[in-house]
Amino acid sequence: MNASLSAWVSGIGLLAPGLADWPAARAVLRGEAAFTPAPTILPAPAILPPAERRRASRVVKLTLAIGMEAAAHAGADVATLATVFSASGADGHTCHALCEQLASDDRQISPTRFTNSVHNAAAGYWGIATHAMAPCQVICAYDATFGAGLIDALGQVVLDRQPTLLISYDSEYPEPLHATRPIPDVAGVALLLTPEPGEHALAHITLATTPAPAAKLGDPALEAQRQAIPALRALPLLELLAGGKAGAVVLDYLAPTQLQLTVTPC
Repeated sequence: MNASLSAWVSGIGLLAPGLADWPAARAVLRGEAAFTPAPTILPAPAILPPAERRRASRVVKLTLAIGMEAAAHAGADVATLATVFSASGADGHTCHALCEQLASDDRQISPTRFTNSVHNAAAGYWGIATHAMAPCQVICAYDATFGAGLIDALGQVVLDRQPTLLISYDSEYPEPLHATRPIPDVAGVALLLTPEPGEHALAHITLATTPAPAAKLGDPALEAQRQAIPALRALPLLELLAGGKAGAVVLDYLAPTQLQLTVTPC
């Protein structure tokens, strides 16, 4: 990446263990509230039609919640937004159920389970729920997935000059897959990036590459989540945005290349 990419952050959504939404996370990241680890609580996806709502997986509930929160924060029309979905894996519980089914005597796979198992399932449900017809990308880059999604979303903002919603998320796997991929819980971050500052814009961000080490969080429990859940590699950036201060932060990407984000608050 030879040239920097930049955009305005106009909306944020977040749902993670012990962090129910962006306002709760902002208070913790500002040091105004203590962080108490707790299982992620997923809201019912009321925006979906009843039939799809019954079939919605944990990942679908998560992505709809954080995407809608970021859009509402910015006062944006979700039907018009380009989207980038970035996840290090598919739905862990659905993958586990499929593996159990295939290991049994009855290998007749449920069409619903198969639909929910594919990597772009969340993007598909988003389209059903929001009636969005704008471009949609689905990305996976293992532990660098948040950074890869951010680069793609910023590229769309710069090249196409259109608001783009980044939804980065991860799902836990039950055992025995959990022993190999020990993501502790479902969690995600959504950023609405725009080419121009609107009335709800929080800050301007500029991205460039650097060999510098990634930033770490001062709270050991939050830092453990940052390291354990790829989507939460975004937390140092969110900490800077929560504080409303100018500065720069380095996020994990594909070593030895890291991502440096310069933040200028509105």
